[in-house]
Amino acid sequence: MEKHILFVDDSPTMRSSVSFCLRNAGYRVTEAVDGEDGVEKVQSMEEKGESLSLIITDINMPKMDGVGFISKVKETEFKFVPILVLTTVAEESVIKKGRDAGASGWLMKPFQPEQLLWAIKKVVWPK
Repeated sequence: MEKHILFVDDSPTMRSSVSFCLRNAGYRVTEAVDGEDGVEKVQSMEEKGESLSLIITDINMPKMDGVGFISKVKETEFKFVPILVLTTVAEESVIKKGRDAGASGWLMKPFQPEQLLWAIKKVVWPK
C-alpha cells in the first residue's frame, strides 16, 4: 500500500520541491497552503475514510500557524499520525511548543532530500 503524506506549507516553491522529492520516492502527496487548509484536508480525509501515514508542516504560515495546525490534528482520528516540522524556525521556545502540541520531529530549511527521506523512514517505518 502506498504511503500517503500531507504536506502543509504556504510557499508554492517549497510545496513544489518537497512534493517532487516525495513523489519521486514513491509517496502519495496531498498539499495544503496553510494550517486552515491543512485542517480542511484532514477533515476531508476523515470523511472519505482515507489513510494518512505522515504529516509534514511548516510553522510560519498565514491564517493558522503550524503549532495551531498540529494541535487541531491531534483532535482528529489522525491524532497518532506522526508529524514532522520542516521550517526555518530554530528558537527553542517554538520547538518546545511544537513538540508539546505533538510534533514528532523537527527539520530545518533548506532541506536536503536525503535527510528528509531518512527522517520520514524513521517515523513512518519505525522498527
